[in-house]
Amino acid sequence: MSQVFSEETHRNLLARIPHCTGREVSDWLRTVEEGPALCFEEKVSWLRAEHNLAYGHAKAIIHEYDLRRAARKLL
Repeated sequence: MSQVFSEETHRNLLARIPHCTGREVSDWLRTVEEGPALCFEEKVSWLRAEHNLAYGHAKAIIHEYDLRRAARKLL
């Protein structure tokens, strides 16, 4: 898992995603879950190409997905 931004920057990007994309972060996380099994940067590129996301938003979504997936494994 790659640290992409500071925690504050990451949270700020996530907060802006619904306004900028018209979709909630939870929707994007489901999209990633249902999408192809790729490495981090490939997932970012896939979101950008398939869903026309800005680089920062795509990276924040994938980072959040990885954080939540890692947390699930700890439970």
